[in-house]
Amino acid sequence: MADTKREIERKYESDTGTLPDLTRVTGVASVLHQGGSHLDATYHDTTDARLAASAVTLRHRTGGSDAGWHLKFPVAPGVRDEIRAPLSDTLPDELAALVRSRVRDRPLLPVVRLRSDRDVHHLVDTDGRLLAEVSVDTVHAERLTGDGGTARWTEIEVELADDGDPAFLDKVEKRLRKAGVRPSESTSKLARALAETAPDTATTPTPATAPEAAPRQKRRSRAVGTPVTAGDHVLAYVRAQRDALVELDPAVRQDLPDSVHSMRVATRRLRSTFRTFGSVLDRESTDPVATDLKWLAGELGLDRDREVLAERLGAALAALPGTLVSGPVGDRLTAWSEARHAGAHGHLTAILDSRRYLTLLDALAALLEDPPLRKKAGAAPEKVLTRAVRKDLDKLAALVTHALELPPGTDRDVALHEARKKTKRTRYAAETAAPALGGPAKELAGAMKSLQGLLGDHQDSVMARRTLRELAAVAHAAGENTFTHGVLHAREERRAEIAENALPEAWKSISKDLRPWTT
Repeated sequence: MADTKREIERKYESDTGTLPDLTRVTGVASVLHQGGSHLDATYHDTTDARLAASAVTLRHRTGGSDAGWHLKFPVAPGVRDEIRAPLSDTLPDELAALVRSRVRDRPLLPVVRLRSDRDVHHLVDTDGRLLAEVSVDTVHAERLTGDGGTARWTEIEVELADDGDPAFLDKVEKRLRKAGVRPSESTSKLARALAETAPDTATTPTPATAPEAAPRQKRRSRAVGTPVTAGDHVLAYVRAQRDALVELDPAVRQDLPDSVHSMRVATRRLRSTFRTFGSVLDRESTDPVATDLKWLAGELGLDRDREVLAERLGAALAALPGTLVSGPVGDRLTAWSEARHAGAHGHLTAILDSRRYLTLLDALAALLEDPPLRKKAGAAPEKVLTRAVRKDLDKLAALVTHALELPPGTDRDVALHEARKKTKRTRYAAETAAPALGGPAKELAGAMKSLQGLLGDHQDSVMARRTLRELAAVAHAAGENTFTHGVLHAREERRAEIAENALPEAWKSISKDLRPWTT
């Protein structure tokens, strides 16, 4: 069974390879020697370095107090989440699943072996509480592929204690720098090993040149550098959303908060971008990808929509006076939420292991490596992107106007939902264009976000009322009092009414700010 640990550490280089006196670090009362150990780690990756390209490391290590399989994901500079699994001869399935979005069908092979002699010291305060662990590692690296180069070095590693204050590491670094110790140029031992054992840096895949990190052909290089053309800007946005899908996959598998929602948003942004900027990317090539993205968004929505409804109804129930609560409404809502979530998450994990999903990720990678650019992709972005955004905005204006002309009821609910979807598309289009168009596009994105919130609250109310009717029917069949369901339903009707009444004035206000886009 795997467990996760947040790792906050810094690495340093020293010409002498010795540890300076750290008792002079503010807050440190003692430096306690913990002895030494020998660590033997074999790092695994694909032949084209897909994990290294994402700064992800996967190793099998013996020796020390935490022998086993270690999978590390970058969180921020100097911060990684380490997921550990017990020692075994083969990669545990649960860790293999967490890197599947990156490696897909590529086999994971041993690429580097690191043997380290580690000398450990603990920095403790006056109460004997651990502040940080400092290790001096003498490392021997051996590349297990290609010509099998080797390298040796000594480094100092400072790892913050669990729940420690990251500012303490600044104090340690200040002392180390005074003693002539300098921060390491490499982010990890593996990164340094790959760099120093490479037989030919011009041809060996590294984190900077791996196939999915940067397209090889010079004519497309601007898409991953500074965007210049309209195509560059659209591809930069597409790449960012594709990367978000890949990076969120492990979080969704681990059922981390907000991961499903964020992944679903990435699928929507990709679909919207393909549709809005059809003058830049050929729809004949992107439409099949968009179809699979719609499928994935639907599967993700099975869990996310229920999560949103459970939170909304739970908050509404908690806000009711006790005199208005009759029967086990809260217990039934909790049971409904938990039962559906458990089933939905299991289903979603299966989706992320499916051939269709992995093929979708391959298709996105292929699209970015060889984008189906149309003639306008090579034009200056101002005119091309503005026209595409304006077209979406015009359609949105027509949908909002139509919805406001309808009487309250199901038809208006449906029309407002369509306007909400178009609002999202217009917002994503403005986000895509913002790096090229600046302030006006950013203001448009902000306005669309505000409108999306208003329309979203209305749609959530529509779905909440439907769910309350379903729950009430089940409660009635069980002989329970459904009075509270009716109270909640009436309050949701009122929330929808408030949103509908606020929409005309909100749209009028937003429209004033959108005049540069409508003239």
